[in-house]
Amino acid sequence: MPLPNIPGYARLNKTHKYSAAGIAAAGAAAIAFAVVPGGSADAKTTAQDLPNKPVALTSQKADAQAHHEALVKQSALADKQAKQEAAAKKAAAEAAKKKAAEEAAKKKAAEEAAAKKAAEAKAAKERAVKQAASRSAARIETVAAEKKTYPDNLDGWIRESLDIMKKKGIPGTYEGIHRNIIRESGGDPRAINNWDINARNGVPSKGLLQVIAPTFKAYHVEGTAWDAYDPVANITAACNYAADRYGSMDNVNGPY
Repeated sequence: MPLPNIPGYARLNKTHKYSAAGIAAAGAAAIAFAVVPGGSADAKTTAQDLPNKPVALTSQKADAQAHHEALVKQSALADKQAKQEAAAKKAAAEAAKKKAAEEAAKKKAAEEAAAKKAAEAKAAKERAVKQAASRSAARIETVAAEKKTYPDNLDGWIRESLDIMKKKGIPGTYEGIHRNIIRESGGDPRAINNWDINARNGVPSKGLLQVIAPTFKAYHVEGTAWDAYDPVANITAACNYAADRYGSMDNVNGPY
């Protein structure tokens, strides 16, 4: 078939050439129909006998539609993946933030516990220092009391006896003791009664408060001498006896 006389026909691709040839043939048929007069019904050509659209163009449109749908699907998939990645990143960031907060809370709790422990240790140390100081002061007072000296006379003997009596819980006052000593011995620690019933029974009264041997032995106070003539031992034993029998040496106003 000779090439249609269409400008640029040689540069068309195969599909375009087929379309152009078809259009040319349709045009020729239309001209022939118009030229032949009174042709038979079999020779008539109608518009239905001509192709509506080139087949190649329909195929290209279908391909373009499929390509477009594929691109839409790919775009939707990419968008979904992007959202999933964003959600994963957000979840990871929140998890990291939560973990950091938990670690910070643990660190703070540990620091507070350490500070509390240090404060308790400091308080315990301060208490220990105060207690040690208190014990030291008590020892100093004890040593001072132990080293306390008294004059070697009636006043000193009475005062030393009163300190011993205070430690042992024996009642009595300076005035009561002094009053009875003056009446019983006149303040002579070596005084002895050799004429009363006790003397006749072989147990004469001795010392500042005239204590017989059995009474001195029964009411002797630990820490004092075992000599009935010892002023402090004699006063303390006599006051111990008077507390047991009369409530206190202060209640004694005559022979006892």
